[in-house]
Amino acid sequence: MWRKKDEPTKDASPNDGPLIKNFMKFVSERWLSLKLSFNNNFERLFGFKVNDLSSLEKFTRFLYRPTDPASLGVARALFGLCMVIDVVEERGFADVDIKWGDPWDCHFPLIHGMKSPSLPWMIMIYTVMWIGAFGIALGLHFKIACACFVLPYWYIFLLEKSYWNNHTYLYGIVATLFWGTEANKYFALDASNATRDGDSVPYWNYFILKFQFFALYFLAGLKKSGREWLEGYSMMNLSRHWVFYPFKIFLSTEQIDFLIVHWFGFIFDLSVGFWMLLEKTRIPSMVFCTAFHFMNSRLFSIEKIFSGMFPYVCLTTMPLFCRVDWPRRLGLYFRRKQKILSVNANLIDANNERETDSQAEESMKPNCLVLPSNEISRNEAIHKEKATSEGKNENYSVKSKSEKKTDKKNNDTQLSNNSIKPNEKETTSIYKKVQIARQSSKATRKQKFVASLLLCHVVLQFFLPYSHFISKGYNNWVPGLYGYSWDMMVHAWDTILVVIKVHDNANNEIRYLDPDAWVQGDRWLKHGDMAIQYSQCLKDNLMHRKEKGLRINHQSEDKEKWTKLSTNLSIYMDVWCSLNGRFQQRIFDPNVDMLTVDWHPFKPVSFLMPLLTQYNSYRHKMDEIEQHVFTWSNYTDVLFVADFPGMYLENYISTDFANVSLTVLEGEVTFSEEKSMDVITVSKKKSIPVETGRFHRIKTMSSYPACYMYTY
Repeated sequence: MWRKKDEPTKDASPNDGPLIKNFMKFVSERWLSLKLSFNNNFERLFGFKVNDLSSLEKFTRFLYRPTDPASLGVARALFGLCMVIDVVEERGFADVDIKWGDPWDCHFPLIHGMKSPSLPWMIMIYTVMWIGAFGIALGLHFKIACACFVLPYWYIFLLEKSYWNNHTYLYGIVATLFWGTEANKYFALDASNATRDGDSVPYWNYFILKFQFFALYFLAGLKKSGREWLEGYSMMNLSRHWVFYPFKIFLSTEQIDFLIVHWFGFIFDLSVGFWMLLEKTRIPSMVFCTAFHFMNSRLFSIEKIFSGMFPYVCLTTMPLFCRVDWPRRLGLYFRRKQKILSVNANLIDANNERETDSQAEESMKPNCLVLPSNEISRNEAIHKEKATSEGKNENYSVKSKSEKKTDKKNNDTQLSNNSIKPNEKETTSIYKKVQIARQSSKATRKQKFVASLLLCHVVLQFFLPYSHFISKGYNNWVPGLYGYSWDMMVHAWDTILVVIKVHDNANNEIRYLDPDAWVQGDRWLKHGDMAIQYSQCLKDNLMHRKEKGLRINHQSEDKEKWTKLSTNLSIYMDVWCSLNGRFQQRIFDPNVDMLTVDWHPFKPVSFLMPLLTQYNSYRHKMDEIEQHVFTWSNYTDVLFVADFPGMYLENYISTDFANVSLTVLEGEVTFSEEKSMDVITVSKKKSIPVETGRFHRIKTMSSYPACYMYTY
């Protein structure tokens, strides 16, 4: 039958309503309790509330909450000290005449067409930068010192990108951030003047610097998440260094390279920033971080790899993650110890003076004292009375002595506390001001603008390492220049052959140049834009050399040689590199004229040869072959080469080598020697001997890239 509208159901119970209400009340209370617990734990761990991120207004007020400048001032001083050393060492002030003094040297500015100033001007620029570093370290005229350091630093940074490193970019960013802070309010010569505007600094002074170093570790960890690093091909043979000797007790060298260098390095970089943010894990993470940076300072101070001040800058800025008042607490601790010691010393001196006075009084008494008989009898009676009274009041005497000792201790403690109270009042006054200032009004427009700039900086730092899809002209086999990419040590390069061919189109003559001519580094070998800059510099120097040769008055062979050189030149480059243990292969098309090729910063490099990733799996087999060749003798070695169809390799093997052979691993090649008309076809898994002391040519005949190896 149909039920009426207001008729209750048969299964309904009159007690269901209160039960549902109680259940909903329990759920809501439980949810509020969990939410409150989460917010409290979040604030305890990270130092701010979740609610502080709910709006720009609250976020700005959070960034501008007054904070003790103590830790910031110490970090500023230590960073400035590192920069004083860095300007001389890695920036090259000590070798400024070598780096910038030769007008024939080729430089590689980021903006094509920038010219480096003459040596006297470069010395002035370095001097201003060095003075600025001293000013940052001392906290003297802080804002002016930052300007003196930052502006020349970025100018030199843009003027020569062949010296770029990740830490080079980091120093410029950190110095720029310090420029915007009030880091001269503590541990600075400017502190007395700077504190006129207040004893505290906005919290964003800490926030942005901590973020920058957090991003340093975290982005380096993200860059290490690729297969190249995790499979152990980026930093091979690093385990041979003495810093890894303790690990060799229970691990082999291969295991150290794979587990410690690659996997531990990946996990460490990815997570250490989070561990240092959390108070409970901060101390252990800092211990690991300290050991990590000290190891790096030893590992990369060898050969051409120079870590510079990078490990020490990271070490000196680690305290930024600690409590902001740790220098004051440390100073207060030492002052308290010092004053307690001084109070105890004063009490000891006072007791010594009393004992000395009593001894002096006793010494003033005569040694032989003659008394009359009645005086002696009276003294004996008094002595007996004293003896009986001492027996009766023995307990009282003991009690009074203990009370005296207690009173003495209380007086000492009270005296030491009274001496410390003024210092404690000075320290706590800052926190009272901070608490009062935190109850501020709404954020101003200027404060919101600064907060917006900081957010833009945060977004930019996460965007730049992955922005290489825009600046395609600076990419090679790996994206981006070695600087803001944060791909620290992710890619290992090995270059075996560089051929620079200058073709005189007017006279149809070919000349070869030394790849080290008029250049101080080899970074240009791996970047197409630098290769173009180097080729243009080579042509300019050749023309200048021709003009210089023509000015020779007397007839000579050198003058005749330079007179024949025309201005219609073409420059071809053939560079052979190996990336992360792959085959040696050419990186640029050797048939492209570098003087006429088109290049644009936002377009891919047209003359870049592709990386032969289809042979990545060969790296394991190459390791096995290499280990097998090493068993032949202590002097044997192997070289793996891959080449593209239709291209050839011209090579010369010195007579210092013996028992040289060529073995084809993939594809098919032809082999021909200088002054010989014979052409030998070598197919897969076939070998032929190679004579030393003469040139030979190996041409790829297969329709796909060929792979072969030299053993010697």
